[in-house]
Amino acid sequence: MAENVTLARPYAEAAFQLAKVGNALATWSEVLERLSAMAARPEMEECFGNPRLSRDQLAQLCLDVAGSSQSVLSADQRNFVRVLAENDRLFVLPEINVIYNELKHDQEGVRDAEITSAFALDEATLKALVADLERKFESKVQVTVKVDAELIGGVRIAVGDEVIDASVRGKLAAMATALKN
Repeated sequence: MAENVTLARPYAEAAFQLAKVGNALATWSEVLERLSAMAARPEMEECFGNPRLSRDQLAQLCLDVAGSSQSVLSADQRNFVRVLAENDRLFVLPEINVIYNELKHDQEGVRDAEITSAFALDEATLKALVADLERKFESKVQVTVKVDAELIGGVRIAVGDEVIDASVRGKLAAMATALKN
């Protein structure tokens, strides 16, 4: 939802600044991933909407579920959860996680790529493809690989707004369009 992204952005930016100052980008990423997974569970969504639970109780519940011991969550991270609870924003934790990771990747010069292949890619092919993408985009590339048999053959790669469609299905669609014109 666009509205949730709007609500989440200032919190993600605050978390990013806290992580940057504390030199803990990776740690915050892991914590936000855990909190995001916890917040997306239907049981937690029910709790967030339960008027009988106070905001303090919701914050404590999230801290208990995510792991509130000193070794797991820092004081800043625990305070972050409490601020989200106080402002009734725990439900946007998944969006906060996504935005935070975008900011982190921008900081680190990493781009996300989604590779969809008609067949499972072996490790050597995937490494070569990642190396080619890193050369093309002049940055590190973090890939997510999916298999979609409907592509018939080849791959479809999405990096940000750019899409490279080298699939048989994409080529057939391009030919169909050319024949219609």
